[in-house]
Amino acid sequence: MTGNFHKDIQQVAFAMADAARFAILPYFRADGLVAENKLASGFDPVTEGDRAGEAAMRAVLAERRPEDGIFGEEMGRSAGTSGLTWVLDPIDGTRGFMSGTPTWGVLIALSDETGPIFGIIDQPFIGERFAGGLGLAQVEGPQGRRALQTRKGSCLAEATVFTTFPEVGSAEDAAGFRAVSEKARLTRYGMDCYAYALVAAGQVDLVIEAGLNDYDVQAPIAVIEAAGGIVTDWQGGKAHEGGRVLAAANPQVHAEALEILRQY
Repeated sequence: MTGNFHKDIQQVAFAMADAARFAILPYFRADGLVAENKLASGFDPVTEGDRAGEAAMRAVLAERRPEDGIFGEEMGRSAGTSGLTWVLDPIDGTRGFMSGTPTWGVLIALSDETGPIFGIIDQPFIGERFAGGLGLAQVEGPQGRRALQTRKGSCLAEATVFTTFPEVGSAEDAAGFRAVSEKARLTRYGMDCYAYALVAAGQVDLVIEAGLNDYDVQAPIAVIEAAGGIVTDWQGGKAHEGGRVLAAANPQVHAEALEILRQY
């Protein structure tokens, strides 16, 4: 892949993130926000903001990269001819979005047959954008622009561990998470995709989750790996199709957590 390709992809992805910000922010903390439940059993909400954000990103791609495929959470799959697919989650953390917490984010990934090669985690309300892949690893926001670098040399006993739900996936999933969490220094809950951004930024050591979809994890994988971290499933394999996910800041803390999670 050439430098021109890298630059084009980054510019298109940033334009998509800008478009999603513009489309979604009017719905955040708005009076009368309506959420529909996508599940017959359980609660998986979708709002007008989700749909508006994905439509805005798809419009950018239709103009600038019409040859690429698209897989979006709200509007499904659109075939392409380039061998590349944009994987989109317009609001990762819709529950947080509904609750007014700034932990949700726009997830944008570009993937080939091997998995994600570039990703963005964008938090529109805070104005922070974490980008990684194709030679880039940076965050830009209220504190300016700086390189992303995961925390080095931390061990599990010193680790900060994040997860989205206390009731991670199944009962067995939850037991695996607790087994790691009990050995860590600090555990925090309910951070949505922002937890993965904090791994890339060197603030957090581990994110452990289960029951994820590919659009939940492909952008975080690209950003964390570009920053020097590791993302696998609970057996140490590839995680870009979702399921059980372990994101780690460095090989040492990844190995310690993986040794425990492999038992579940």
